This record gives sequence, structure tokens and C-alpha cells, in this order.
Amino acid sequence: MIRRIKILILIFCCINLAFAQQVDSLDFAKETSLLPSDRQGFKIKKLYVPVGLMLAGVAFGSKSLESLNSEIVEERNEHLLNFTSHLDDFLQFSPIVTAYALDAFGVKSKTDLGNRTAILLKGEVLTLGSVFVMKSLIHENRPDSSNSQSFPSGHTAQAFAAATFLSEEYKGRFPWMPYAAYGVASTVGVFRMVNNKHYISDVLFGAGLGILSMKVAYWTHQYKWNKKERHEQAYQQYIKNEKVIY
Repeated sequence: MIRRIKILILIFCCINLAFAQQVDSLDFAKETSLLPSDRQGFKIKKLYVPVGLMLAGVAFGSKSLESLNSEIVEERNEHLLNFTSHLDDFLQFSPIVTAYALDAFGVKSKTDLGNRTAILLKGEVLTLGSVFVMKSLIHENRPDSSNSQSFPSGHTAQAFAAATFLSEEYKGRFPWMPYAAYGVASTVGVFRMVNNKHYISDVLFGAGLGILSMKVAYWTHQYKWNKKERHEQAYQQYIKNEKVIY
């Protein structure tokens, strides 16, 4: 019984990785009065969540805690041996689709289309490039022994990078957006374990890597094409109008 409770707690923590992101969402009210350059500036506290997740992934993969990885796999095999789903294959991209769909329907994002897309592409290159290099160097076997590309979880990294993108663009307008975005990303991580494709260490590290990669893309962006100020003015007016309406 204790063993099962421990497993459930670990999975529950993975599902609720979204709530660890409230460090950023708590500042959403302040952000509506700041320029993008101020909002996107690097702050050491913004490293706490992604780096913490990555360190947790490394810790769970260490020999001293390796049994926790195995226990989750054993519990999965005992109760969900034949379970399989491709939902995670689609969910990993859903935050990106949501961001562009909202913009297409007239719900303004924080960043104009050109700069936003450039940020997304940089974040994706950082995320996928890092995942590819690490998988190629580490060669960890998957729980189902299908191949040796388990660490880190690429699906989870992609999902959390996409969630960070959606959260950054819309948390000023919708304070609940970080919770929804990271909730979807956490679901992807859980499904990777339930599908027996990854250990919890792979998922935790992938989550941190995805968040950090997209954050770096925002921190380092130069906002070319001279659209930042005009788009920000329109965005601020939109926020003011929404506050008057509601």
C-alpha cells in the first residue's frame, strides 16, 4: 500500500508541474504596464523551476534513486500492461495551435506575428536540438526496450516548450492560461510514462529543458522589424478595453 501511495504521489506531482509555474503567472497584472523588453528580461528566479525540474530528472535517474524509476514502470505494467494511446503525439503541439488560433480569432497576443514566430522557431531549435544531442550521447534504454533513446523525453520537452510559448503570449490577458498550458504539457508527460516509453526521470528533465529553451528564446530575442512598440500599444489598449468591459 505504501509503495502504491508513493507511486501515486510521484505521478500526481508530474501532473501538477503546471502549478510550479505560478512564479511567472503571479506577475501577470504587472506585465500589462511594462514594455516587452522589461517583461522578458532575464531574472535568476526564472531559472528555479526549469533547472529544478532538470536536477530532479538527473536525481531520479541516479543509482541511489533508480528504484523509483523502476517502481513506476512495475506499477504501470501491473495495472496498465496493454494500455497504449497516441494522444500525447497530438497534445504536445496543441499549445502552439491554440496560440495562433486565438490570434486568428482576434484575441491579441503579447508579441506581433513576425517576432512571435521567430521566438517560437528559436525555442524549437533549442529544444529539439538539445534533445537530439542528449539522446545521441546518453543512449538510455526505454522502459519497453524498443530503443535506446529514452533520456530525455522529447515529447515532454516539446510540450513544455509549447506551453511556455502559449503562457508567455497570453498570461497577461488570461491569468489562468499558464495553468491550462502546463496542465496539458503535464498530461503529455504522464502519457509518456503510461505508454511505457519513458521513466519519470526522462519526463522531469524534458519538462525543465522545454521550459528553459523557450525562456532563453524570449530572453535573447531582439524584436526586429520595428513592430514591437506598435504591437505593444495595440495590446495595451486591448487589455484596457477588456478591463472596462468586464
